[in-house]
Amino acid sequence: MDQNYTDFLSEAEKQKLLEISRESLIHFLKFGSSMENSDKNISENLRIKTGAFVSIYVKGKLRGCIGKLSADIPLFELIRRMTISAASTDRRFKSLKYSELDNVKIELSVLTPMKRIYDISEFELGRHGIYISDGYNSGTFLPQVAEHSDWTKEEFLGHCSRDKARIGWDGWKTAELYIYEAIILKEK
Repeated sequence: MDQNYTDFLSEAEKQKLLEISRESLIHFLKFGSSMENSDKNISENLRIKTGAFVSIYVKGKLRGCIGKLSADIPLFELIRRMTISAASTDRRFKSLKYSELDNVKIELSVLTPMKRIYDISEFELGRHGIYISDGYNSGTFLPQVAEHSDWTKEEFLGHCSRDKARIGWDGWKTAELYIYEAIILKEK
């Protein structure tokens, strides 16, 4: 995994992504539609095609998290789309309402390319996200999931395998495993 990859966004670019996400959320909650896409003042780094997840928290509790591990559209556009999806289509939660906007905090995870691993010694808990794939079943946990749990590496893999990929607690032992890192951007 390229060490420098997680440093490729400037502070201004990170703030721009958070602004794009917030503006998209406000527009969607106010008007029920996505904003017209303007690519003015968008740097080359924000035009790369890479995976990203958008997590929405209301009063500190997760209220939506949607993303893609890879993308065929520019990062800034993926952030717009995933923001709206996280607010409205995460089946685990009810859709966000405009009246809740003052209590919303947004967290963005810009992902590095995935790397196939063959031994869990290559997986570092808290640094890497995991993607588990077995046939038509797959699931992922972002790296920051480790912060919110007291799981060991094996428990992290077991929960992802059982709860996300739906291949049983030990399914990860025979599945394909991939790791990735995330640049995590949070609203203050």
